[in-house]
Amino acid sequence: MRFLLRFASFLALVIGILVASVDAIQSVSASRPVLTPLAAALAAGGSSTQSLVQSLERPHVNGAFLDPVIRWSLQQPAFAFFLLIALVLWVIGYKRPPAAGRFSA
Repeated sequence: MRFLLRFASFLALVIGILVASVDAIQSVSASRPVLTPLAAALAAGGSSTQSLVQSLERPHVNGAFLDPVIRWSLQQPAFAFFLLIALVLWVIGYKRPPAAGRFSA
């Protein structure tokens, strides 16, 4: 399980770095800061992810509490979201060193 969490963290880190480098290239070419929102980054994945983003943006009756949270997270920069997910997955999959040291019995 720890391996899967670390691998998912690595994938989220790679995606975050790719999105950040694309934003940096666009910022340099536009001479102003350009940050891609998470909704736009997910919608660029294809028609299935675009329909997923559209369904998440619509208000739902049973998810009244989560709707503002989901809409707010879809407006955040994509690189920050993926880097945060990578950090959370890495922390969950982290193995603490033994308290007694390396050579404890």
